[in-house]
Amino acid sequence: MGKRNAQKGGGGLARVRNAFLYSRDGLLAAWREEQGFRQVVVVASIGLCLGLWLGDGFAQKVLLVLPGMLCVIVELFNSAIENAIDHTSIEPHPFAKKAKDMSSAAQLLSLVFFAFVWGVFLLEYF
Repeated sequence: MGKRNAQKGGGGLARVRNAFLYSRDGLLAAWREEQGFRQVVVVASIGLCLGLWLGDGFAQKVLLVLPGMLCVIVELFNSAIENAIDHTSIEPHPFAKKAKDMSSAAQLLSLVFFAFVWGVFLLEYF
């Protein structure tokens, strides 16, 4: 059997605690170091507030908040991919460019989805 990664945190409640702490550290790092993440959080926060205010019933509120949360999640993946590639090498490489471009495209699509959902909702609302 192969070696176990010491960063894996064991099992039981210790694993849950460690997973929470790693997630917290990831969110804090993204907030401190990634301007794109901060911008997407602002957009998602606006969507959250407006969705909870303008949404009619639980389902509509959730469906209005969801695109903003998706944008935040995709931005975390985008930033993680960019950081992992930059850690490996900052030298230009076609595979590195392709991976960064694909993660950026995923973020673009999530933002287009956000704009589409909110655009259609606001057109129907007003």
